[in-house]
Amino acid sequence: MTDRRVHLDDLGAWLIKGNADRVDLAGRFARDPRVTGWCVRPGYRVRLMRAGQPAVFWASGSRGRLAYGVWGVGLVAAAAVPGEPGAAWTVPLDLAVLDEAHRVPRELFRADARLAGAEVLRQPQGANPSFLTCAEFAALREHLPPGRPPGPAVFT
Repeated sequence: MTDRRVHLDDLGAWLIKGNADRVDLAGRFARDPRVTGWCVRPGYRVRLMRAGQPAVFWASGSRGRLAYGVWGVGLVAAAAVPGEPGAAWTVPLDLAVLDEAHRVPRELFRADARLAGAEVLRQPQGANPSFLTCAEFAALREHLPPGRPPGPAVFT
């Protein structure tokens, strides 16, 4: 059995998921494409998150309703912070949702053999954060528009 733990030496990007069946993500991002924070589950992965690490936003939901997949890219802005007792933790982000024409649909993501084994496809119900390996993130970057996201650290 392979090790499914995240290791910083092979972390390409954190993958933060949002379910468009539960929240109107399309409407929210049409009003404001900036994502400054998102809920995450506390655990060893959250303790590995640091400012400046690449982050990818993955929209999920019922197949066929919207073009789900990679909707945004950016950076972790700071370490995750706990919510009130019993509430979710939040990771601060500096992330921009891409124009619809520049998003990477799940079908394209899955069709790329370098991305087909990504955790988000193997375990779509897994808690935030998920991740992409260095090789997976490099492959994803080939599908993104040049100059994205707003932080040069992601593409250097």
